Amino acid sequence: MLKIAFDPIYKHQLKVGHRFPMEKYELLPEQLLRKNICNYDNFFSPTPIEKQLLLSTHDEGYYNNLINLSLPKLDARQIGFPLSDTLIKRERIIAQGTIQNTHYAQQYGISMNIAGGTHHAYRDRPGAFCMLNDQAIAANYLLDNNLAKRVMIVDLDVHQGDGTASIFEHQDSVYTISFHGQKNYPFKKQKSDFDLPLEDHTGDEVYLNALKNNLPSLVDAFEPDFIFYLAGVDILKTDKLGRLGLSIEGCKARDRFVLTFCKRLNIPVQVSMGGGYSIHLKDIIDAHSNTFELAQDLFF
Repeated sequence: MLKIAFDPIYKHQLKVGHRFPMEKYELLPEQLLRKNICNYDNFFSPTPIEKQLLLSTHDEGYYNNLINLSLPKLDARQIGFPLSDTLIKRERIIAQGTIQNTHYAQQYGISMNIAGGTHHAYRDRPGAFCMLNDQAIAANYLLDNNLAKRVMIVDLDVHQGDGTASIFEHQDSVYTISFHGQKNYPFKKQKSDFDLPLEDHTGDEVYLNALKNNLPSLVDAFEPDFIFYLAGVDILKTDKLGRLGLSIEGCKARDRFVLTFCKRLNIPVQVSMGGGYSIHLKDIIDAHSNTFELAQDLFF
């Protein structure tokens, strides 16, 4: 069964007009149910992650400042959300969801988080909309518990996974990949194991060819026994914070290629949703929904 991490806390209350579309975390599960892509049994509600699980990835001083809402002003401003106890609890629940996903992925081939993909969170500081790096935490969890030996993080969000790249810069057992807009945030890039910066307005054909020409050889060379996939839909042409030019069909073809590839090689894959800031909320929901529908069709 496709197991999906979701909790109502994912939709965090923000001021009207905020550029982050929190509504998607309510509308996406509703659409999956309405279109019979999933049923209620597919969803599970995670508990907040325990501190000790976070400390393999994040510094204790940073975590304590986060929990106590005492981050330096510059760091707090970087997040883009007003700090609150509820916001931090939300982050802890999302991170635990991704950890639980790893177990379901090893059991069923794939598992997904309605949220997550918080790849701008560094070991000791937050980044845009990101405080706890869910896929980095889950990767370390697998390695620390001997549940995997070689982990690959395939980050196809439009923004470089700078926090993820930094966390694993000197860790040979994790291989980080980032396809991203060259001129997008973050403006100071980190060094992933493999970075592919893309020109503004890159469309379906160029993007998909780049993916097909690079991902298989990278996987063959590294031989991961677990893959994390960050399936951001901010690669769409209509995205307010992206600079690429993919269609919804191109975005779906991207997901189909990645998920089919994992399935064919029998490599468990955990999927976090990442960004999506289209001027049309329907585009965000439809593109994310396609990812879940493909997972259901390909694996079950």
